[in-house]
Amino acid sequence: MAGHAGAMTQTVSTLNRRQIVTLAALSLLGFADKSRATTVAAGEMLLWPGRAPGGGGPRLGRRIIHKGALLRIATPTLRMVRPDKPNGTVVLIAPGGGYRFVEEHKEGEAAAVWLAARGITAFILTYRLPGEGWFLGPFAPLQDAQRALRLIRAQGEALGLDPAKIGCMGFSAGGHLMGMLSTRFAEPVYQAVDEADTHSARPDFTLLAYPVITLKPPSEHTWTRVEMVGKHPTDAALAAWSVETHVGPTCPPVFIAHAKDDPVAPIGNARIMQAACEKAGVPVNLVELETGGHGFAMGDAANHKVVWTPALETWMRDRGLLA
Repeated sequence: MAGHAGAMTQTVSTLNRRQIVTLAALSLLGFADKSRATTVAAGEMLLWPGRAPGGGGPRLGRRIIHKGALLRIATPTLRMVRPDKPNGTVVLIAPGGGYRFVEEHKEGEAAAVWLAARGITAFILTYRLPGEGWFLGPFAPLQDAQRALRLIRAQGEALGLDPAKIGCMGFSAGGHLMGMLSTRFAEPVYQAVDEADTHSARPDFTLLAYPVITLKPPSEHTWTRVEMVGKHPTDAALAAWSVETHVGPTCPPVFIAHAKDDPVAPIGNARIMQAACEKAGVPVNLVELETGGHGFAMGDAANHKVVWTPALETWMRDRGLLA
């Protein structure tokens, strides 16, 4: 979960109309027609043409709780935030929430605004939560993540995106999900439903902020572990749903930001991911913050609190992801 931080980020203003791309605009680009997706709200698109795969799910509709966080997600969606002058780079964002809810505003929109200000097109992923009655449990959010990346790739040319610059970004539990996407992108976790599923689900780069990486110690007390594998998991389940288990040489380059005083997802998570990447020969950069706690989102560089985005910007610029 994106819990309380030692130094919280500033509140991000509501996205303006020019930033939120409505369904009508997406339809003109062919996004809606080719994926056979439909709307659930202005600017949102369903990931799946019918019901999400696997069966089950919450019986009641979406509920918004504190400051824009969502739960009861029966219809996983994508929402595109497009800058005035796109540079071709795109980032799929998975907010955190301990797999109990999705921090749509605090993390998803905050990241999208930061990226859009730098010419990067962002897609905020509202993914299914494994504890909300989905029969496939922890596979549900991974299905959504793979599907989302494939949908973006399928429409990349129509949207003016660079097919070699499609990355992902995750916070806390969303970092776990994007870690899973970055390591299990080739694993067939659902049956193809349309042409979009012929595209690769591999991100070209991965950005993680205070992620839960392992479900083993030091993460045995996180909500991510409980929601993904239960209170009394087998060793096999712990290994299967720990990101480091799946890191290999085909994984994309990784950037991680983590605070040393994180009380929710200890910094050992980031170090475990760093070690796994280095062992596999995957480029990795870990920024360790002295303070910041958990849930600092994009930080507060203007007030010199939880400053990590300058390092991220440099990392992205060095890789040609910024204009």
